[in-house]
Amino acid sequence: MDLYEKLKAIKDKYDKITEQLSDPSVFSDQPKYISLSKERTQLTDIVDAFKEYDTLVKNIEGNEEIIETSDDKELTEIAESELKELKEKILVSEEKIKFLLIPKDPDDDKGVIMEIRAGTGGDEAGLFAADLYRMYSRYAEIRGWKKELIDLSDTGLGGIKEIVFSLTGDTVYGDLKFESGVHRVQRVPATEASGRVHTSAASVAVLLEVEDVEINIDPGDLRIDVYRSGGAGGQNVNKVETAIRITHIPTGLVVQCQDERSQLKNRQKAMKVLKARLYDMKLHEQNKEIAQQRKSMVKSGDRSDKIRTYNFPQNRVTDHRIGLTLYNLSEIIEGDLNELIEKLKIADRTEKLQASV
Repeated sequence: MDLYEKLKAIKDKYDKITEQLSDPSVFSDQPKYISLSKERTQLTDIVDAFKEYDTLVKNIEGNEEIIETSDDKELTEIAESELKELKEKILVSEEKIKFLLIPKDPDDDKGVIMEIRAGTGGDEAGLFAADLYRMYSRYAEIRGWKKELIDLSDTGLGGIKEIVFSLTGDTVYGDLKFESGVHRVQRVPATEASGRVHTSAASVAVLLEVEDVEINIDPGDLRIDVYRSGGAGGQNVNKVETAIRITHIPTGLVVQCQDERSQLKNRQKAMKVLKARLYDMKLHEQNKEIAQQRKSMVKSGDRSDKIRTYNFPQNRVTDHRIGLTLYNLSEIIEGDLNELIEKLKIADRTEKLQASV
């Protein structure tokens, strides 16, 4: 099937879905209506690109017919001039369509569990980890996502040693999967009297929320400890054993949750994190061979890499994977991540397109 026929089939599918959405019986079946609406939205950009492509194809055919059949020299010259321009445009259109036809990651619509940990830099690293948490929280708020805190260990100085939280909503993983890695900050700490710029770091992990069918855990492989929650007061704190620590014996992974006052809820949250980490380990092993064959421009899994630097004195953010530098750090740190995330998506899709050629 050539490109035109493939696009025509997509257009026919789009039209069929549009027709189904106008059917009262489909509208009354909300799960089906939502599913079809989502599918139609995913096809919209390709259909719009096809309409433009189709117009170019028809114009090229029309000009070629004039050149072959017309006895009018002036008209033929105009047609030849237009034909050259149309052929240049159709090449651009084809590249755009190939870009849009790259298969979407089926995990893009899933939720995530994010983990942010202070790295090198002492108290300043903890403050930077807190800044990153606020940045992602505000971005999630802008996007209308739901956030749920799972575990928090703070520094007592407004900083964060480690925080674990989940995000759910539209295309959460698709937007955040390139955030995994080491984030570095360059700025003058509030405690620095001489005004000297310090460099600190924090690590971010973005883990897919997984369903029970995707990862199976043998209960015999778990050691579950119950202990008293620590926190900022309240009648329940330090009196009732509600905090949960789960150790996965085969891998040595340890997760804990003490955010809820219910032992059951803390256990459910901790199991969710454990499943996400085990699934991430499984994916990492599967991707090792692929990574050896092709070094990815936008790495989503290797958290040992320094991926981004936030330079406060120059209001600059640099993403080292794609060589992108933006001078709006003050806006980015407040949650305006749209441009940065979009550039990473484009870089990833461009690489996939080049790999498929």
